[in-house]
Amino acid sequence: VVNAAHSFYNGTTTLPISDEDRTPRKRISKTLNMTTSPEEKRKIIGDTFVKIANEVIGEMNLKPEEVFLAQGTLRPDLIESASLVASGKAEVIKTHHNDTELIRKLREEGKVIEPLKDFHKDEVRVLGRELGLPEELVCRHPFPGPGLAIRVICAEEPYVCKDFPETNNILKIVADFSASVKKPHTLLQRVKACTSEEDQEKLMQITSLHSLNAFLLPIKTVGVQGDCRSYSYVCGISSKDAPHWESLMFLARLIPRMCHNINRVVYVFGPPVKEPPTDVTPTFLTTGVLSTLRQADFEAHNILRESGYAGKISQMPIILTPLHFDRDPLQKQPSCQRSVVIRPFITSDFMTGIAATPGSEVPEEV
Repeated sequence: VVNAAHSFYNGTTTLPISDEDRTPRKRISKTLNMTTSPEEKRKIIGDTFVKIANEVIGEMNLKPEEVFLAQGTLRPDLIESASLVASGKAEVIKTHHNDTELIRKLREEGKVIEPLKDFHKDEVRVLGRELGLPEELVCRHPFPGPGLAIRVICAEEPYVCKDFPETNNILKIVADFSASVKKPHTLLQRVKACTSEEDQEKLMQITSLHSLNAFLLPIKTVGVQGDCRSYSYVCGISSKDAPHWESLMFLARLIPRMCHNINRVVYVFGPPVKEPPTDVTPTFLTTGVLSTLRQADFEAHNILRESGYAGKISQMPIILTPLHFDRDPLQKQPSCQRSVVIRPFITSDFMTGIAATPGSEVPEEV
């Protein structure tokens, strides 16, 4: 066992000069603890892993040509990384630490052993049961190889592009659709143009019964839209009333279909958000930030286990975001706190699935 925390913390790798640059030219990345891009974080972690493995090989006086790297790579890892091992046409969803450029080079040299590369997570669990492994081990929630590093949304400044104000106005119309239809507006016509009559009737019903507020959050998150990776806005929804989850789930499906620059929708607990944050708390992979997420992750999963519903949920990532809510804009208080996102997820194959609905798959009190 190697304690390589410091090596990862200060790890770097080589990256293309820019996303548009197709030449072989490379640049040295920032250190992991100063990197905000999720893709760059993944590549740094994967390549640092290979560098550390090579250091250990040297320390053990082994011959590199006689050493093989064994990995627990699964089929979804290769698909999401657009590896040629899985597909020659797939889009990159996210780079996995076990399928970076350095790993692919070793694989081409025949130096990587991956006995599970043709299996999905559900199939691996079947193998685990056939091998007689304990059920609590077989059904343990998946945990990312790069650890909590990819569950921190790092940011130095808010993500606010030219489309931010217009998208925000569309969200206001959607959240108050029953009142908006009484006031003709060009954006209202856009909302109607990209929704069916059935959707509009449902929106009328929801917004007549519930007082909602929908708004953009000034951060980017990785998502999947169609079969492609997206890296875009998050929509937040808050309410004066207790959350009506069926209505919220409808909006969570509808909004990304209407606004393609939004790939996730979150419900913000607590009192209605009157002044959504327009700035961010500078957030990097520092020890304090990781400690906060580690504590939140422990508490959330501990509550889920004690409730007896851990087996009902396939996976529950806990994400730390650089967002500080509940600030009075008149006081001009800077953003200095962070918020936690809980993502309970239900799936059979860990490729596609649904969000767990409170009050349905899991009790609201949990």
